Amino acid sequence: MKIKIADRTLCRGSAVLGFKEKIEIARQLEKLCVDTIELPKIENDKTDILLTRTIASFVKNAVISVAAVTKEDVEKAALALNTAQKPLIRVELPVSCVGMEYSLHIKAPKMIEVIEETVAFAKNKNIDVEFCAIDATRAEPDFLKEAVKTAVKAGAKTVTLCDTTGEILPDKFGEFVSEFTNLGEIAVMCENKNGLAAADAITAVNVGAVTVKTCVDGEITPLETFASIIKNCGIGYDFESAVKFTELNRIINQINWILGNVKNEKSSINVVSNDDNKMELDAKDDKETVLSAVLSLGYDLSEEDGAKVYDEFLRVADKKRITVKELDAIVANVALQVPPTYKLVNYVVNSGNIITSSAQITLDKQGETLQGIATGDGPIDAAFRAVEQIIGRHFELDDFQIQSVTEGKGAMGGAVVKLRSEGKLYSGNGISTDIIAASIKAYINAVNKIVYEEI
Repeated sequence: MKIKIADRTLCRGSAVLGFKEKIEIARQLEKLCVDTIELPKIENDKTDILLTRTIASFVKNAVISVAAVTKEDVEKAALALNTAQKPLIRVELPVSCVGMEYSLHIKAPKMIEVIEETVAFAKNKNIDVEFCAIDATRAEPDFLKEAVKTAVKAGAKTVTLCDTTGEILPDKFGEFVSEFTNLGEIAVMCENKNGLAAADAITAVNVGAVTVKTCVDGEITPLETFASIIKNCGIGYDFESAVKFTELNRIINQINWILGNVKNEKSSINVVSNDDNKMELDAKDDKETVLSAVLSLGYDLSEEDGAKVYDEFLRVADKKRITVKELDAIVANVALQVPPTYKLVNYVVNSGNIITSSAQITLDKQGETLQGIATGDGPIDAAFRAVEQIIGRHFELDDFQIQSVTEGKGAMGGAVVKLRSEGKLYSGNGISTDIIAASIKAYINAVNKIVYEEI
């Protein structure tokens, strides 16, 4: 029997995760070959829809699932998923008495109507639908069966039974799940409050459940633990999974590293190497292919800027193949060029292995001289913080790259900075014989694009 794994790492309390971190976690899950990557419901129309579409641009094997509670949520989920190869709308509704009354202020008879209407509405989007029975183990048995039958009849391909309390023992959970396996394809989501989630989940599989919901560093069945159970016990109990066990530890460690850096509020500045990104384009690639590649990097360009990027791409591609670095530089150079609101006047940076790095930056804003002083984790981080102090706001640093532009003692250094504001990506570039100056110029270049659009 093949067990499907639907991972919910991106549904955990991840509001602190940046766009880049979410994208990287999705990439790692796709490499691991989980069957489904689950995303929360669309809250911010612009940001969350762009995130879903960006993930859809490189996730080809896994199903991409977006949550919905209301018909409005379903509309947004369908819009976000319209470019996904394997889309799924996940209708999540409470089925316990407490959950129904507390969350939606309705009672059982009305909930049956809501389940039927919402699932049918989602099914009419020509997208696969899943119904998640939240807090199922505390629901009235007769009502829960009616709710499951209603969802299946309305078009739900899968029904998920959720143990929200984490207090049911494996043998009892197995008995509970076995009552529903004859009604359709059953998935389970088990709370891990008492460390029982993996045991509950594998017991559910033994009685007929097909899919198990997992998470990295979350509150439900741990992905690493459950995958290890499949690896170590699968032969004896005749079950398997598509997960790449040879990649399991490395990918789990990578995701935990991302989550750990977010928890510790470490600087997201890093010098990027795209050696493991094999994307290459040449002059034979058409406009749609090039702009799809640009979208996969997180840029949401206007039609005019898209045309500029493609024209510049053709000019450069006539001489060489285009990798991620070149494509980033092209976007930074030609997309959304604006009159500068801020100009760099001067800077002083102090750094060393026995002192905290600090930066003093002076900018000109349309004739007004402004100055900022800040410390940071390294000279470039300090410089970026000083710029933010002057402007009076923080920008999410999505990416930072530095590279040599020319050779020799007086080599020019190039920097590309990618900032995110209101879900949209803005890139800036800078060139100087001093890499710190190049980095500051690139940061200011990106900031000027943000400021110009907000005027």
